[in-house]
Amino acid sequence: MTAYTKNTLIPSRSENTNSNKMRYLLVWSLCAFLFGRAAAIELTDMFGEIQSPNFPDSYPSDSEVTWNISVPDGFRIKLYFMHFDLESSYLCEYDYVKVEAEDQVLATFCGRETTDTEQAPGQQVVLSPGPYMGLTFRSDFSNEERFTGFDAHYTAVDVDECLEKSDEELACDHNCHNYIGGYYCSCRFGYILHSDNRTCKVECSSNLFTQRSGVITSADFPSPYPKSSDCLYRIELEEGFLISLQFQDSFDIEDHPEVSCPYDYIKIKAGRKEFGPFCGEKSPGRLETQSNSIQILFHSDSSGENRGWKLSYMAIGNPCPLVQPPINGKIEPSQAKYTFKDQVVVSCNTGYNVLKDNVESDSFQIECLKDGTWSNKIPICKIADCKAPVELEHGSVTFATRNNLTTYRSGIRYSCQRPYYQMAPNITGTYTCDAKGVWKSEELGTKLPSCRPVCGQPVRPLPGIIKRIIGGRNAEPGFFPWQALIVVEDTSRVPNDKWFGSGALLSDSWVLTAAHVLRSQRRDNTIIPVSKEHVTVYLGLHDVRNKKDAVNRTVEEIILHGGFDIQNYNHDIALVKLKEKVTLNAYVMPVCLPQFEHELEGPHPNTLGLVAGWGISNPNITVDEIISSGMRTLSDILQYVKLPVVLHAECKTSYESRSGNYSVTENMFCAGYYEGGKDTCLGDSGGAFVIQDPGTQRWVAQGLVSWGGPEECGSKQVYGVYTKVSNYVDWVEEKMGSSHRWKFLDPELKR
Repeated sequence: MTAYTKNTLIPSRSENTNSNKMRYLLVWSLCAFLFGRAAAIELTDMFGEIQSPNFPDSYPSDSEVTWNISVPDGFRIKLYFMHFDLESSYLCEYDYVKVEAEDQVLATFCGRETTDTEQAPGQQVVLSPGPYMGLTFRSDFSNEERFTGFDAHYTAVDVDECLEKSDEELACDHNCHNYIGGYYCSCRFGYILHSDNRTCKVECSSNLFTQRSGVITSADFPSPYPKSSDCLYRIELEEGFLISLQFQDSFDIEDHPEVSCPYDYIKIKAGRKEFGPFCGEKSPGRLETQSNSIQILFHSDSSGENRGWKLSYMAIGNPCPLVQPPINGKIEPSQAKYTFKDQVVVSCNTGYNVLKDNVESDSFQIECLKDGTWSNKIPICKIADCKAPVELEHGSVTFATRNNLTTYRSGIRYSCQRPYYQMAPNITGTYTCDAKGVWKSEELGTKLPSCRPVCGQPVRPLPGIIKRIIGGRNAEPGFFPWQALIVVEDTSRVPNDKWFGSGALLSDSWVLTAAHVLRSQRRDNTIIPVSKEHVTVYLGLHDVRNKKDAVNRTVEEIILHGGFDIQNYNHDIALVKLKEKVTLNAYVMPVCLPQFEHELEGPHPNTLGLVAGWGISNPNITVDEIISSGMRTLSDILQYVKLPVVLHAECKTSYESRSGNYSVTENMFCAGYYEGGKDTCLGDSGGAFVIQDPGTQRWVAQGLVSWGGPEECGSKQVYGVYTKVSNYVDWVEEKMGSSHRWKFLDPELKR
């Protein structure tokens, strides 16, 4: 008996393949014949050819040969016949070819054609389930018809394990990848491949929950949970909390009908207590762990398709006593029960503040502690207190409530010392204590008004300007409360080292005067002010013989106009800042500066104005003589005179016709009578020429006594020349500072 495989026929690629084939056939046939009934041939090539003994001649009688075919794992064997001619018999009792694999008969063939009782292979292909196949040929004691046997071929074919794996233990858990001769498995994102290289598990050993409530599920719930996994879930809360677990009814963990949870299970450890293991389809329901720290262990083996579990947990702490809100207050949140870690915020009604340990605040928070007590006592609510209102300088405060209350909704009213000061801006002055404990008005909010001097409104009204007053008239006390006497003692002045001048009070700390009054006169023509230490200002002086009625002030600063010209007295204006403010009264009040458009245009021709002074004729007088009753003046009592404003062209022509270099500039105006008269000489240098505004009835300083001609005072067609103040309002405001602007301008009016 001989047999062979296909690869034994192809030892090389030489051209004598046919002769080689014949030699191999003879060898395999001889070997098969010698082996006889006990022959068994091992075939391990990936393909081959198997022939019956003596093929293509008739096969011998009483013969049995077995070919054992094996290929590598991952392949199966395909067998098919190119020729088949065996003796026919009922159910292949005589001669047959039997194909076996893994202890099962895959096919038994005999005869030439398939009948009801016998089967011939024909075009049929036989596939082994695995990498092994056995083929046995058997003939009985006779072969009288000389049947020729069979010619079969086999080949190894790749197994697509990803499609054909029927054994669950060998199938991939998630993804299967086939290749020639084998396959491999991979896992979805979030999973890792188990050491068996088939199942997929999750890394779930570091799940920590620290919130007071939450939800925990098996991985992929409600889809089947991963295999071959050991998951650990930890809930760690502060001491004082007790954790309770509530499993959902949808509970599905692989179990066993006889053994308790041998495959997959869930266990809970709570301190020394242990719950479980749990498996199957019955939910554990609610578990009271009585612990603040628990571990949930979930184990799954390498098989099963169960859906898993889901639970919610909640921590309950020790209860604290119910709290009551303070009077005029509230607590949030308001609950029927408070437990460990619950917090309560105490706040007060509008107009009240929380008071705790003598500290006021908008709210106060307390917390329920693990021992069942509150972290602090409930504070009280104290009504907001605005406290004593800020005093206004030159003003007063009136309380609107009894007992001068300063608490929430109490009212006050500011007022100024009339008639010397008025409120700026012009508001009611009413303030109310708000809920924050702050005094607030509807007009200014939290800002305060100020009491600013009233200008140009003497307490004793000046007489109306109707007709000329011949020779001047005595002023009543308080007629000219802005009149200031400026006394200078300057030893550097040559030749006169002591002199005086007048000025006009603009505010409680500023006086307006002529620059030539305060210029230090040396032998050269330099324009520098006298030393402030050498100047004294007297206010409220009426009778020079009664100095106790006067207020005297030293000087903090002297400002001469930078453009003052000693040759023609252009820009003859100056400011004096008093070292100490004066308190306004009936005899000390400021005059107004030009403010409205018609005032800023300067005085109009023929307008009557007033000039006041003591008419001191000798400029070289000692200070003592000025203040004593023996000083040489035209009058001991302050005098005033009414003078008309002269047409600018007329005044200019009058002076240009005289010998000498006289210049009446646009910064000057003239006043006086054409026929002259002594009353023209009453004004003291630097004193104010005031005109009453017809609309507001305020007296406005339109001029400052500056200079006159060389003729004797009072001569015909000799006019007094005045500095035109309306040209210098901006300069005055700039030097005094913007914060002082409304101290001499009426705060109720805008320029």
